[in-house]
Amino acid sequence: MSADRENHDMTQTDIALLLADAADEVEIGIAPVQAVIRGGRRRKARRWAVAAATALVLAGSTGATLAFAGLPGEHADRGTSVASRPASAEERHVYAPQRTELARGTERGKEWRVWVEVWGAPRDTREAVRQFDAMRRAGLRPAVDKAADLVGRTSYFSMRSYGDGRSLVVMFDTHRRVDRLSGTDLMAAAVPLEEVRPTAPERLVVGHVAKTAREVTCRWKDGSSTVAPLEGPAGHGGTSLIRPVAGYPGGNWFVCIAPQGTAYQDAEVTR
Repeated sequence: MSADRENHDMTQTDIALLLADAADEVEIGIAPVQAVIRGGRRRKARRWAVAAATALVLAGSTGATLAFAGLPGEHADRGTSVASRPASAEERHVYAPQRTELARGTERGKEWRVWVEVWGAPRDTREAVRQFDAMRRAGLRPAVDKAADLVGRTSYFSMRSYGDGRSLVVMFDTHRRVDRLSGTDLMAAAVPLEEVRPTAPERLVVGHVAKTAREVTCRWKDGSSTVAPLEGPAGHGGTSLIRPVAGYPGGNWFVCIAPQGTAYQDAEVTR
């Protein structure tokens, strides 16, 4: 592997250095995550619940080392003939993920962000080892036991940052085939918006719904609620909304933020 790495081109070296910088002073602890499951697909729901509740990963400061992707759209070349050469690992986002911002805002004078990273599926063990190392340098822990288990599987991580603190992984999983949600299926996790401590209220809800969902309603413990609509083509820049994620075909993602002084109760697709 050492000889192999020395022969990488400058693009991969740069990526490795950027990811290493992002993972400075990584910490790992127990997750104060409450998984929430709605809809009829219980087999998938169980796996998502485990992924949401098993680990909390605090990665390095979220200073932008990876550019956010725009709204994912249809590929322009779908109607063209088969490519003359297979896509490279870089083109498949194996070593540097596609990153889509879901929402951002300001709380108590500090900026917060929520985004999703999607890492492409490695085609062989060599690619899998390099991807595993890149994830490790970024402070991420995929849902597999060893690097070789990443072959043929796509990984995602939904994350949030607050101020200059380290990033919190909210939900994550690794799939050979990404299941598509349908109807009113909803999978989500609630975590603190600000600092992570046992008594912090779970005000941030991040979840996944079918692409047909047009509205998610999040209800809070004080009896109030917040509606997250599907973001329009031009975007509306709200802090609670539904939007697609680049590289993730299983559905759209949503974010809800509870008002100060209350916390998460439940959520459902309402339109």
